[in-house]
Amino acid sequence: MDAIVLRVLLVVLAYLAGSIPFGVLVARLTGGPDPRTVGSGRTGGTNALRALGRKWAAVVVTGDLAKGALPVLLARVVTGGDSVVEVACAFAAVVGSSRSIFLGFGGGRGVGTGVGTMLVIQPVAVVLAAPVFVLAILVTRYVSLGSLLGSAAMFPAMLLIWAVASGAVPPAYLVWAAVGPVLIWLAHADNIERLLHGKERKFDLGLLGGRGPGSPV
Repeated sequence: MDAIVLRVLLVVLAYLAGSIPFGVLVARLTGGPDPRTVGSGRTGGTNALRALGRKWAAVVVTGDLAKGALPVLLARVVTGGDSVVEVACAFAAVVGSSRSIFLGFGGGRGVGTGVGTMLVIQPVAVVLAAPVFVLAILVTRYVSLGSLLGSAAMFPAMLLIWAVASGAVPPAYLVWAAVGPVLIWLAHADNIERLLHGKERKFDLGLLGGRGPGSPV
């Protein structure tokens, strides 16, 4: 197969993988409420937690991570480590997550899928950015703000890794650490507007402690 055709195929497959709506699929398989009917109306882990509870939300989150990680990993194996193709697949997977062809180009915010891509591209950056995500949610109870700040922390984390590793980070990875968060922020446009006007939904931390799904918070 021609090298260019192969790379295009990998990117298309990455978009289709990212488009898999695990939140909706798990809801249908378990007979639970569709995540799009609660909270923000999106299909990601937060709404799955509200609609389906911790156990099934964990399945959704795992699926979202996998649909970001596996396309990048496949690109790495097939191309022998072409960082540009890996990043193109990461981009396509995140776009698919928030603009799923299976949901009329709706979907989630791309956060879990984006994290999945970074777990393959540079897992240390995820470790460095994760505390920002967690602390923002615990302090403010805004998952959206945690996602925004956590994603924004990826680029400085990558710069730190680049500096410590004496530049041994492919430029394409640095580009993705900058562009990926932009996709996340664009998908959170409505959340940002609500945050600015003090109308954003606060997350019910009780859901993490075992309270049942369906909280309107």
